Amino acid sequence: MSNSIRKALVNAQIVDPLADKITTGGVLIEGDVIVSLGAGVTPANCGSGVEIVDCRGLHLAPGLIDMRAFIGEPGASHRETIATVSAAAAAGGVTTLLATPETSPPVDGSATVDYITRRARDNAKVRINVCAALTKGLAGGEIAEIGLLRQAGAIAFSNGSQSIVSSQVMRRAMTYARDFDALVMHYAEDRDLARAGVMNECEFAARLGLAGIPHEAEAIVLDRDMRLVALTGARYHAELVTNSLSLDIIRKAKAAGLPVTCGTSINHLTLNENDIGDYRTFLKMSPPLRSESERLALVEALADGTIEVIVSDHNPQDVETKRVPFPEAAYGAIGVETLLAAGLRLVSSGQISLPKLMAAMSLHPADILRLPQGRLAAGAPADLIVFDPDEPFVVDPQLLHSRSKNTPFDEARLQGQVKHTFVGGSAIWHAD
Repeated sequence: MSNSIRKALVNAQIVDPLADKITTGGVLIEGDVIVSLGAGVTPANCGSGVEIVDCRGLHLAPGLIDMRAFIGEPGASHRETIATVSAAAAAGGVTTLLATPETSPPVDGSATVDYITRRARDNAKVRINVCAALTKGLAGGEIAEIGLLRQAGAIAFSNGSQSIVSSQVMRRAMTYARDFDALVMHYAEDRDLARAGVMNECEFAARLGLAGIPHEAEAIVLDRDMRLVALTGARYHAELVTNSLSLDIIRKAKAAGLPVTCGTSINHLTLNENDIGDYRTFLKMSPPLRSESERLALVEALADGTIEVIVSDHNPQDVETKRVPFPEAAYGAIGVETLLAAGLRLVSSGQISLPKLMAAMSLHPADILRLPQGRLAAGAPADLIVFDPDEPFVVDPQLLHSRSKNTPFDEARLQGQVKHTFVGGSAIWHAD
């Protein structure tokens, strides 16, 4: 993904999440890194032999980093492949994906890490990093070989969507992760409380005749995890926080100085339980979509910094698992290609500034994962996007690049079109 060409992206509105501001100027790239940026980067100042890309007043920002995406390989190429998910990412302005460990076989051995790394090198347009399994087979029993997996290239450790039930196993996993300075990412859910439910526990669920999942199913496990973080000192990231009970727990942990961060999905920030409507299975998700008041609490937590990260929670499912009665439908939705456009809903409504949105989708994920991407600075990788935040479009699933088409935004009116995507200074996407 590198080259030796000098390239200048000029005449842009530069969205800098680190400086928390938007300025006019350009970015000069040499090889695969940024060498300078600002108002002084103009065609006249760049010298000869520089390829000029005129952004024509569009917005320029760091490429997005998605910390939770199912990539399909190995074992589920009928749902997604590395090639298709990376094409969707490039079109949506996502330049780095963190692949979940829920492959077949799971990412619990060095050979699987190596397989994904090699497949990504050969077939991906974007950067794909590996999140390895915390426990062998994701079964929640025996701890995976965290040291060997880290040595093989895994940059974080998760049990996917299988919450670890045993507090003793979780304590041991955190202790080993701490000793290897590894990041623990966990999906907090009490399986017994959640098992019978298929959507948020509420009056609307009762009217639909659907069993509900209470907020406590998430909060109970998250509270336990915070106590184990205090006990072990491990770096911990709550993958999906979706209600105010959980937000209170996170705020308390941060106030106590614990090394804790959290994220939520773009779906939970922009949709609510009422969007399920007449049993729309494309909106059956785990955790379930919450009430409008809870959605607004999440948006407020994003604005005040309690929530650092927004993920797509990209989970492709084929039509056979979605075109069935709601209780029987598979959980999950695709989202990597619509991540930015859906997030811009929060900007257009005035609920969050554009630099803060970009920080949650680039800078903060990079900081948590300790990646050099996600920022506009001299020496940083030239992973960049140019986009029009105001250009409207209607989501047509057949035009999306993912192999599966289960988008919750089917026929939704969104705005925000990515025009150029660069990884390591190389152009990987250009809108027609």
